[in-house]
Amino acid sequence: MGKALVELFYDVVSPYSWLGFEVLCRYQHIWNIDLRFRPAFLGGIMQATGNKPPAMLPKRAEYMLKDLKRMAKYYQVPVQISENDFQRVLGTSSLGAMRFITAIDMTQPQYLEPLSREFWMRFWSQNEDISQPENILAVAKQAGLSSELAQKLLEMISSPAVKNRLKETTAEAIKYGVKNGWDQFHQFQAPRCEKSWRNI
Repeated sequence: MGKALVELFYDVVSPYSWLGFEVLCRYQHIWNIDLRFRPAFLGGIMQATGNKPPAMLPKRAEYMLKDLKRMAKYYQVPVQISENDFQRVLGTSSLGAMRFITAIDMTQPQYLEPLSREFWMRFWSQNEDISQPENILAVAKQAGLSSELAQKLLEMISSPAVKNRLKETTAEAIKYGVKNGWDQFHQFQAPRCEKSWRNI
């Protein structure tokens, strides 16, 4: 039997996406899956589906805080979260970061995994900004990109090609039923195609 194709739609502003990302990277060979990363924009998904961030829903925020701490410990992913982080997330746009990640996916996909991980590390483990150009370049350097390549990618984030790719991937995620940072997997079973969603 051939490998099942598993697509991970993700945004680095989502800590649940990070958990899913690391678990899939860790077990992809054991589970015999063909893993494909699909950078998307969670803000666009929320707007299109009418969903609200946890910071605007106190009960969900309370549960999410406990759940993330428990899952981060279990999966050994260094997510650092407190009540103050919900307001921090509301005040941070990941659009520039996700366009930058989209640009790397389009031009240098070998950097997609380490670059995405470094964005999560900076935002969710080090509690530092990922929205400003200088911070995006700092993440790129940490991921092993040359300063020349990073600058070129930064210039690409305003290009129609990158903007359209991110919009298309986000629209595809919505089509498959993604509504928040939990719903992010799309699985293709070989040899026939079946679609199923899993919540982290």
